[in-house]
Order: sequence, then C-alpha cells, then structure tokens
Amino acid sequence: MDTVLRSAAAELVIGPGHPFCIIGERINPTGRRIFLEQLRRGDLSGIEVDVAQQVAGGAMALDVNMGAPLADETGLMVSAVRLIQAACDLPLCLDSPVAAVLEAGLAAYEGKALVNSVTAEDWRLDAILPLVRRHGAAVVALPVEEEEIPAEPARRVELARKIIDVATGRYGIAVEDIMIDPLAMPAGAGAGHAGRTLETIALLRAEFGVNMTLGASNVSFGMPGRAAICAAFLPMAIREGLTSAIMDARSPQVVRSVKAADLLLNSDPRGAAWIAAHHAQPRPVI
Repeated sequence: MDTVLRSAAAELVIGPGHPFCIIGERINPTGRRIFLEQLRRGDLSGIEVDVAQQVAGGAMALDVNMGAPLADETGLMVSAVRLIQAACDLPLCLDSPVAAVLEAGLAAYEGKALVNSVTAEDWRLDAILPLVRRHGAAVVALPVEEEEIPAEPARRVELARKIIDVATGRYGIAVEDIMIDPLAMPAGAGAGHAGRTLETIALLRAEFGVNMTLGASNVSFGMPGRAAICAAFLPMAIREGLTSAIMDARSPQVVRSVKAADLLLNSDPRGAAWIAAHHAQPRPVI
C-alpha cells in the first residue's frame, strides 16, 4: 500500500519496498528559544536555514509546525508554507492541533500535503477529517483518546481501527492516505516502551497494512547520546513495518542508519542509494 504526497513539482511515494521516508522535524519552535522569539516577531529567516540544512541532510519531506505561543499561528503557517515551497520541492507535513491553522495551511499549499495529525476523539475526527478530504491530503492518525496514551499495543490498534473506520466510512478518505503513528515513548521513562512501540508497529502492519510514521526523537528524549539511540531504534522499527519517521535529518548517524536498513531490507536494490550517499560524504583532508 503506497501513500503518495506531492509538492508543486515533485512526488513522494511512501510504502513497503520504497526507501524509508525521512520527514525533517526541525521547523518547530518547541525547545528553540531563539526561533520562538523570531516567530513571535514575524521573522521567518530561520526557516530558510532549517530548510537548507534538512535538504542537505537527506530529508524527503518537511514537517512544519508554527505553534509559537503568543504568535499568529495561522498567519505564520501560511507564510511558512509559501516560503518553504519557494525554497524547495519537498512535500510538506502541516503540523498543528488547531483546525483553522491546518485549513489555512492546506489552502496555501500547492500539491498534496500530509496533515499532522488527528486523534481518536469524535470531535477531533469531525474537525480534522473534513479538511483532509476537502483538500485531498493525507493524514497522520494518533491512536490516543481523551488524553489517554494507551500503554498496551492492543488498545492502540483498537483506536487506530476506529480512526480508519471513521475516515474511510464517514468521510471517504482512502485508506492509503491514512498513516498511523504507533506512539514512540521515551525509552528512559519506563521499561518496555520501545518494545511496545515495536509490537504496535507489527500489529498495525498485520491488521491494516497501512503506512506508519512516528516522532523518532521521542524515543531518546531525556537521555544522553540521543542520536545513537535513534539510530539503533529506527532499523528495528523499519523491520517491523515502519515506513516513515519525523526525525532529525541533520544527524548523519541517524540518516545513515535508515539508509543502511533500506539496503539490508531490500528497499535499495543493488545498493545504488547507499553507494551514492557514501560518495557524497565529505572526505577527510589528509
């Protein structure tokens, strides 16, 4: 099953057998004090740097979150979408919990975007899914409900089923345009979190065959050596059926790990992408 995203000039196919989709996470003010202050002033110059770095790092799509408190998130989203689309050809993932922000961003976007995200509450489904349908977008679905982040993989699958049934049955959204987030929790917050995420991925693939994405940095939150943790986790998740992640495209260690997984799991026939990436690396000066 393939999920297809488009910019004004390019198409991206996400699915089994295709290269793992790297969605750059950087365009987000969370934890970025200087960037946050820039957005509050209406200064989008930092976005240009973020785009350039993520494209250079190997991003295949870009997540765009303008959730800066005390700022005009709707206006910022529209401006950011236009700025990024002028700067690169990558498809965008429009990231906001606010329906009005998503609607404005989708109206400004040229192509087929990914909406991040919808959850299983009825009011959220009824607010977000009509926008997805109207604008011909794809959507990330989080199997959470009423602030409940289910610990058990079976409960996550149950909520994913609800979202898929409502999206396809009530709103006529194609199942291939629904990407499920299996919920990556911080490994340092409790034993078994990573294992439960991996189990959820396997169950979702077996039952629905849908594409999946998650916030890869969540796994390493609060721990030292975060890149190494993400670089170890992602190939395991890819083996279970993960087809995409919102991740730090500026981290060579993490990007190389998913490129190696593509090679070893036969999503990079004859290793052409791995060899090209290897030759593109800067050579040390001797």
